[in-house]
Amino acid sequence: MSAATITTGAARSTTDEGRIGLRSNLRHIGALARRNLVQIKHDPETLFDALLMPVIFILLFVYVFGGAIAGKGNQHEYVQYLVPGMMAMMGMNIAMAVGSGVNEDFRKGVMDRFRTMPIARSSVLIAKIVVEVGRMLLATAILLGMGFVLGLEIRGSALEFVAAIALSTLFGAALMWIFILLGLSVKTPQAVQGMAMLVLMPLQFGSSIFAPTQSMPGWLEGFTKVNPLSNLADAARALINGHGAVAHPALITLGWAVAITAVTMPLAVRKFRTKT
Repeated sequence: MSAATITTGAARSTTDEGRIGLRSNLRHIGALARRNLVQIKHDPETLFDALLMPVIFILLFVYVFGGAIAGKGNQHEYVQYLVPGMMAMMGMNIAMAVGSGVNEDFRKGVMDRFRTMPIARSSVLIAKIVVEVGRMLLATAILLGMGFVLGLEIRGSALEFVAAIALSTLFGAALMWIFILLGLSVKTPQAVQGMAMLVLMPLQFGSSIFAPTQSMPGWLEGFTKVNPLSNLADAARALINGHGAVAHPALITLGWAVAITAVTMPLAVRKFRTKT
């Protein structure tokens, strides 16, 4: 759908948003998603984090820390442990970029133009989520590709492998709403990144993503048990390796994803409508 189609009837009051039907909403989301993809096409540097971050992280942890964590010569088994865990990390890092991007769009006046159009306000943000989920899947594919190069084996079934990817993607999409809300609430992209890192670092390293938690101090081990990233990492690891508890960590992860989306999505849409 062309931009002209979206802007038809722009003089209509924004109170008409509630009367926009599902089919129109889907068309708007599709048009805005294409607009975001065109932006990426014209500025491919925005893909560098999705392309390079998985490669750098997996090489760093396998060859720098793998011997110390798994024992010298056991890097192969560490790959089996690390890669499923890092699938949980991809969503958080991509989500941080979403918040910075939304903030930058507001600073450039792009979002103000969207708010004058007769479209559902949520469609602007959902289109952003759709494109960023694509970036997250690309980052996950590169991570898994590097894992296969380093000896990763899919020991579970094909369905379990797909379930691990789907669970990571769903949780990552939920996190994006948090960072969109953050991007709408602070003044600069740098502030988004700074605040995001204050959250990301404790959650990532205070989890089972990189190392087993049994050797951690008691208080930190207790934190890892309620850390949603630990539950996601444990579920993905059990699915890919074909053994271990899956139901409990998977249900906890799904619960977190639903709760985060239910709370932050309406807040983000409301903030988008009222932001000045």
